[in-house]
Amino acid sequence: MPPYMKMGQVPHKRHTIFRRPDGKLYTEELFGVEGFSGIASLLYHYNPPVRATKIRPCPEMTTALTPVAVPEEVQRHHHLKTLNVPQGGNPITARRILMFNNDVRIAVARPTEAMPYFYRNSQADEMYFIHEGRGTFLTNFGTLPYEEGDYVILPHGTTYQVEMDGAASPNGQRWLVTEASGRIEVPKRYRNEYGQLLEHSPFCERDLSGPTELPSVAEEPVEEREYEVVVRAGGLVTAYFYQTHPFDVAGWDGYLYPWKFNIRDFEPITGRIHQPPTVHQTFQGPNFVVCSFVPRKFDYHPEGIPAPYNHSNIDSEEMIYYVNGNFMSRKGIELGSITMHPHGIPHGPAPGAAEGSIGKEATEELAVMIDTFHPLHYTAAALELDDPSYPFSWYEQSK
Repeated sequence: MPPYMKMGQVPHKRHTIFRRPDGKLYTEELFGVEGFSGIASLLYHYNPPVRATKIRPCPEMTTALTPVAVPEEVQRHHHLKTLNVPQGGNPITARRILMFNNDVRIAVARPTEAMPYFYRNSQADEMYFIHEGRGTFLTNFGTLPYEEGDYVILPHGTTYQVEMDGAASPNGQRWLVTEASGRIEVPKRYRNEYGQLLEHSPFCERDLSGPTELPSVAEEPVEEREYEVVVRAGGLVTAYFYQTHPFDVAGWDGYLYPWKFNIRDFEPITGRIHQPPTVHQTFQGPNFVVCSFVPRKFDYHPEGIPAPYNHSNIDSEEMIYYVNGNFMSRKGIELGSITMHPHGIPHGPAPGAAEGSIGKEATEELAVMIDTFHPLHYTAAALELDDPSYPFSWYEQSK
């Protein structure tokens, strides 16, 4: 988890008198997981965050954010070409969910529109991988600027908007968005019993960034004013309306807050012979892992074969999102390609890739891999992007 952080003003003791400049009490809010026993932060609001003036259902958004599986007649490999996914929508409605199970939902998004509301996903941690684009996540914990290569982690329950910087993003925005049914966090094997990242971890606390500044929002309720917060919880999407800004936070401290890590700060672990994908693990979630393939030196055994060996995913699904560079093990892969290798059947490098990798010293590939330990289901949006010839690429390329 990210380290303890403090922003703005907080009282010396928890749950004690803390007054605004006008003499009124700030409202304290515990933002925590696992009841009162998990990690948490304490936020101090100018106004109580519970005073909703109106609540209405959002059936269309509930439907749009609820994926529907398309049954398949065979178990096979997939290659989803997302490069030309149409642009449009705001950072929430632009999501095209491609695959999912009870633990995770994986989507791509190319948003172009501003968010007319605030959003709070109270049932899933969210991970945005920023393939292209710049901007800022505005949250109740403060501002979190983003750029290409950032993993942005939003704990479930975070209230936020996204401001996209079109001037700094000539190619527009391109994101891989992952939702988890539980926490997305740093792998346990990288941490000691106190939560500190160990010396053998491929990154450390210095590489993690939290919010940079609190918004300046200190206001009294105004009857004519209305702020809409769209909340996703319990499988429903509901709009809540308030007369005070949801970011009216004077200060907070704790261990639970939005943070980011850039893939280029991942320090690859290499060896004399080919290392398994587990050495590239970056995050863990409920029944899935996230790995980062980054530029690195190849194996240095004199008879080593740098290309990966064939393997069968007997108990897991392997999804790779290709970001940049030349991925040594596959041909016909383009920017934004997603290969999906399901459990039960083997896969491996393209014909000739193993022989062709011998003697090479390094790779410039950049990719994000998500391995799930329960089967993934595909949506109609995914199958529209699928290359049906991909399962035969190993045979065709060998002729």
